[in-house]
Amino acid sequence: MTKRFKIGDKVSWNSEAGRVIGTVIKVHIKDFDYKGYTHHATAEEPQYEIKSSKTDHIAAHKGSALTKIDK
Repeated sequence: MTKRFKIGDKVSWNSEAGRVIGTVIKVHIKDFDYKGYTHHATAEEPQYEIKSSKTDHIAAHKGSALTKIDK
């Protein structure tokens, strides 16, 4: 089953710099361009834009790369 998240969820993911924590700010269910790349998303396999809590950097990831953080 695909992990599902909604706007406002706190999540973590692994990056080159280590584990990052952030907040989901957008859910994509159609392909979208981000930072020069086309990210593929569908209603069954959405992609998420997440804003880092520490640096305000925005990243785009599939649900399988994310882990929900309990508040």
